[in-house]
Amino acid sequence: MITMGGVITACTVTPATGDEREALWDLTEGVQGLVIGDKGYISAFLQAELAATGIDLQTPLRAKMADPRPSWAVRQLTRTRRRVETVIGQLTAQFHFEKIRARDIWHLTSRIARKVLAHTLGIFMNRKLARSDLQFESLIA
Repeated sequence: MITMGGVITACTVTPATGDEREALWDLTEGVQGLVIGDKGYISAFLQAELAATGIDLQTPLRAKMADPRPSWAVRQLTRTRRRVETVIGQLTAQFHFEKIRARDIWHLTSRIARKVLAHTLGIFMNRKLARSDLQFESLIA
């Protein structure tokens, strides 16, 4: 889970074969308001359950689905999803997030925590230098 500025606020570890919708409960604990997810979270039942806890889950719809939301809201949703994809791309390309070698859960979670901390530190440094939050390419040279 990230903020609109790209700061990672929550993450969880799940098995590759697990349902990512189950992990959403860990990520949204104590959260209220708007949460934007990807197409993997499309579920009327899940939206209703989250709404009961004060969370408004919004997802992009599949191509054949009619979208009753105003076009400006869909554009904002798309812009926000791009920010999420940028953060995921940074974690993959610059922090090698997909290849974390660990033999046990302790080492796996501590390595993930270090990578998330490094990402947050990069955003902090960019803000101190009055640069765009997610502009990491030339941060350390």
